[in-house]
Amino acid sequence: FQLQASGGGLVQPGGSLRLSCVASEFALEFYAVGWFRQAPGKGREGVSCISIRDGLTHFADSVKGRFAIIADNAKNTVYLQMNNLEPEDTASYYCATYISFGACSLMAQAYTHWGQGTQVTVSS
Repeated sequence: FQLQASGGGLVQPGGSLRLSCVASEFALEFYAVGWFRQAPGKGREGVSCISIRDGLTHFADSVKGRFAIIADNAKNTVYLQMNNLEPEDTASYYCATYISFGACSLMAQAYTHWGQGTQVTVSS
């Protein structure tokens, strides 16, 4: 039961990145998947989540209109498409999951399984 996050890197302000969260040894169909981030000296922040079963999504106010979350059931993967990146988006990004038959949460306490982080740095 593993989650593998990848796709981070260094990008200039205004640029884009796509993060991937691949699940192995279990199917995401009955799970919610969330993306969280943590910057140095700050707490973990919920960025976006998706309920795989019904497609319901949520976004933090700070990323609304800039980020999108997409589930590819065939690849057992959830993507976080990040556009118009800002220096404030710099953080380690984590994906996580919990069993859900509908809806999803941006609260870290709801999640039972976590992947490792991938670093996103937005700088000129």
